[in-house]
Amino acid sequence: MKPIELTEAQVKSRRSRNIAIALICVGLVVMFYLITIVKLGPSILNRAL
Repeated sequence: MKPIELTEAQVKSRRSRNIAIALICVGLVVMFYLITIVKLGPSILNRAL
């Protein structure tokens, strides 16, 4: 069975799409982190360990 070979345009398109997905994932992680900090409030940093 012969592997599929992508054209240069397809490789570039796939890379761009992968970068966009990675940026969206990082953005969601940052957003969830910030929402958690905001909901817990600043007192979360002053708790006893």
